[in-house]
Amino acid sequence: MKALLAAAALCLAPVAHAAPHADPKLVDLWGRMDEFHAARGIQRAVAPRELKRAAPNAQLDKLLDAFLDAHPNTGLLVLKGDTILAERYQYGRTPGHRLGSASVAKTVLGMLVGIAVSEGRLKLEDRVAQYLPDLVNHPYGDNTVRDLLTMSSGVGDGTPAHRVRDEGAKLINNTLWQKTEGGVDTIREFEWRDAAPGTRFKYASADSQVLGLVLAFAVKQPLAEYLSDKIWRPMGAEAHATWLVDKGGFETGYCCINAVLRDYGRFGMLLANYGALDGKQIIPAEWVKAATRPSAKHLEVGTATPNNGYGYQTWILGDRHPRAGGDPFRFAALGVHGQAIFIDPSRKLVVVHTAVWADGDDRAERGAQFRFFEDVLKVL
Repeated sequence: MKALLAAAALCLAPVAHAAPHADPKLVDLWGRMDEFHAARGIQRAVAPRELKRAAPNAQLDKLLDAFLDAHPNTGLLVLKGDTILAERYQYGRTPGHRLGSASVAKTVLGMLVGIAVSEGRLKLEDRVAQYLPDLVNHPYGDNTVRDLLTMSSGVGDGTPAHRVRDEGAKLINNTLWQKTEGGVDTIREFEWRDAAPGTRFKYASADSQVLGLVLAFAVKQPLAEYLSDKIWRPMGAEAHATWLVDKGGFETGYCCINAVLRDYGRFGMLLANYGALDGKQIIPAEWVKAATRPSAKHLEVGTATPNNGYGYQTWILGDRHPRAGGDPFRFAALGVHGQAIFIDPSRKLVVVHTAVWADGDDRAERGAQFRFFEDVLKVL
């Protein structure tokens, strides 16, 4: 028995690597985000769904170790089906740490919208002002739910498209740093329309923030509670999570769920299975498929961005080659400073990254991250 317990402890223990330098303040922030900002709890399952563990794969382990030695990742998980192929932590992080997700939360929000649509709580062509009457005379008021889901509102704060980070910083000030009263006040200054609704892709966190407010009013429930009821507990989450809130107590729809690495993996695998788990449909399958495919020309790979496309609050990876089983797209949930969930539904494979990049939008790091996902697919 002692030998078995020792072996189990070794499996769960963080693995030490010659990790590159990372700012200790960033490591602390991304591992304790909900201690620095107001948050609402997301409840775990009463009986967490067990994940199996595969025997070590020397080739995969070598690949992971080399990646961690070169990049400031706090956590890295490779999951195939219900089996963990590899799990690594750095900088003192452990399986018990709730790690920040940044904009990975957008994809969670998109799936919650799909559940609400299936329940008849809202429709894709509903207008924002139907749910947020304070925005009747605001540019966002006339946008549809579909416009928001696809980052196609055409609304911003007048910041040039190449300076998206400036808009994001303004939204962070308005929500996390409570520079406004919260709710619709967080996006009032985003009142510059420079494209017709539904015609142009522009990554805009304000679209997700408005979408989160619309969803909260449609379901008449805080988003963290709705997530607990509809996804987190049903998927068998092993740990409580949190969602940061603004001064008015509204969840930040554009970001900031904090969860343990394995629960991010469980969420990713739920999407890899098109919303199904153990024969039960948690998220409608047709919604997950629609959310992970471009629904208009301006959302296609090579048009939305040079290398990737966009679905419903979800990135479509730049791979045009059909996969086994007729699944043409891999997809991902991505967030600043290196947070990511990569998903290949044809192989039922999920790779989760949590990281502490010094530059929140480091293109070289992101490129390495994408290549790492491709390397994992080759190894497996």
